[in-house]
Amino acid sequence: MRSFTSVELVIDQRAHRFLDSAPAGGARSRVAEFVVFGLKQGWACIFGAALLAVLMAARLWYPDDAGLARNDFLTLAAVVIQILMVATRLETVRELRVIVLFHIVGTVMELFKTDVGSWSYEAEGFLRIGAVPLFSGFMYAAVGSYMVRVYRLFDLRFSRYPRRWITAVIAAAVYVNFFTHHYIWDARWLLLAAVVTVFGRCVMHFRVFRRKFRMPLVLAFVLVALFIWIAENIATWSGAWLYPNQVDGWQMVSLDKLVSWFLLMIISVVLVAWVYKPQRPEAAEDAGGETTLPLDAGIGPASP
Repeated sequence: MRSFTSVELVIDQRAHRFLDSAPAGGARSRVAEFVVFGLKQGWACIFGAALLAVLMAARLWYPDDAGLARNDFLTLAAVVIQILMVATRLETVRELRVIVLFHIVGTVMELFKTDVGSWSYEAEGFLRIGAVPLFSGFMYAAVGSYMVRVYRLFDLRFSRYPRRWITAVIAAAVYVNFFTHHYIWDARWLLLAAVVTVFGRCVMHFRVFRRKFRMPLVLAFVLVALFIWIAENIATWSGAWLYPNQVDGWQMVSLDKLVSWFLLMIISVVLVAWVYKPQRPEAAEDAGGETTLPLDAGIGPASP
């Protein structure tokens, strides 16, 4: 099992004082697994949740006449959150490397997308590059933080994971298409088919508490993309950024953006694989002893 940070190890030890007495079978066991799953997911989202809370608080309570522009306040708050994550050992320095890479990849995309009018930010503050406030990169970093943390907390393993050079080629093509589709044919549906073809046979194995589960990796991509889309609706409502159709009044983000977030998952997985090389389940796990999620029978701010 991948190691916890020192803080997580203390939390895990204290949690086991209560969880070890839980029954190993029956309804109470399933409830315990469900509760632990939710708590671990919440813990994996801690960076994104903190950033989203700051965005909402700034929308509701930040004074219009404050000496510090709201965008600058959001940037400074995001920096403080990131420093605290490392200083309190909620993230390792090793994980911080891939999170910084998410930040850079996202900021480059933001600079281009705002320039072509895909979305826009309030033109205020000094902590920005062109029309892009620096806090925007932290929204991509929040996705990276979740990915590396969920990988470790659930001890993710993968059956039939595709060759990493193939996934890197697809991820590069996805990233390039986020730029080139403004000028040439949009290849997102072709890329979507490529992702399903390459990752379609891959199964993700993960441990919650006592039991181990498995899920098709493509399904995991869909669920994470849906979660980010929900967070994106909250972020645009808070005024962090706006799409052209939201300038005259907020409305729900188009469901079409789910495809963009789904494709972003491919870039995310390739970046995380730089920190954690995908591992196969142990032989004993391959032979049995896992619970298959129901949908497994047939088959943890994208350019929004």
